[in-house]
Amino acid sequence: MKERDKRRMAGFRMKLKEVRLEKQMTQHDLASRCDVTRSKISELESNEAANLTLTTLFELAEGLGVKPKDLLDF
Repeated sequence: MKERDKRRMAGFRMKLKEVRLEKQMTQHDLASRCDVTRSKISELESNEAANLTLTTLFELAEGLGVKPKDLLDF
């Protein structure tokens, strides 16, 4: 993974967790509201080598009740 991609994923990881916690949701809560497993959410929040697909981005945004661009605003 390129360094710029690592930086982008680091920003996304922090933003995803920040929004989830602002909504007072656990990873399990979020997983139950969208079509993403709790383990994938955990991976996205903690693993710098995790890959994010567009479909997963849309699912997470829907589960959090935000627009996809809100998760990319970091």
